[in-house]
Amino acid sequence: MKLFALALALAAAGVAQLPDIYTEEAHGDPPFLWQKGWRPLLNGRNLDGWHTIGSGPHEWATARAVTWKRIFDPKRLTFSPAPGDRIVNGKEGRTLYLATDEAFGDCELYLEYMLAQGSNSGVFLNGQYEVQLFDSFGYTGHLQPGDNGGIYRLENNTRGWPPLTNASRAPGQWQSLQVWFRAPRFEAGKKVANAQFLRVLLNEVLVQEDVEVPLPTGHHGNPQEVPAGPLVFQGDHGPVAFRNIYIRPLPPLQ
Repeated sequence: MKLFALALALAAAGVAQLPDIYTEEAHGDPPFLWQKGWRPLLNGRNLDGWHTIGSGPHEWATARAVTWKRIFDPKRLTFSPAPGDRIVNGKEGRTLYLATDEAFGDCELYLEYMLAQGSNSGVFLNGQYEVQLFDSFGYTGHLQPGDNGGIYRLENNTRGWPPLTNASRAPGQWQSLQVWFRAPRFEAGKKVANAQFLRVLLNEVLVQEDVEVPLPTGHHGNPQEVPAGPLVFQGDHGPVAFRNIYIRPLPPLQ
């Protein structure tokens, strides 16, 4: 009933119709290989199209391959900087945030990421609303907004949205994230509708559904919300690698 009610609400609002989880469930190859409209945000060679946030040097680099050593170096990811189709936030994972030069509004995002043991990162849609990436593998307790797949706490720390289930894979394994995101709406410079995470899949498992986010998440210093913003990766809380970063406009109602 919840999915049906969500579909009705989306139709009434004139926003994207999400795939039906039951009749359109699909597993296997990532969606950008078999669906239309996706385009890559990495060029397979360098970091053109991206910039860091803040001042000073950064350690983000492209690489041809990334590995993780469970016994000898579990807190790090192993790679050699080189032209390649993966990006890594340096050897120690203590560097600046990385953002796209381009701004996006309503979108569907797909990406794959790898965490070292204990790493904590995040993906910010519109530059302001974070899906948490965290090493939650094996955790069996009460899930928090800071767990893998959570929507992080609002900037006033009033609330956040834990993942519906712990779908995390082990450190050193590539994990997938797919997000259907609706940007905030404005009329005459005034916000008339909040940002929404319509759906989030972590490793093809539903972890968020119909989450309305009234404020930016985290600690941004009370920024002004906007109808479009960059995709941003957190880079300062442990090693993380990304690959297969694809985006497309949120499909219209059919």
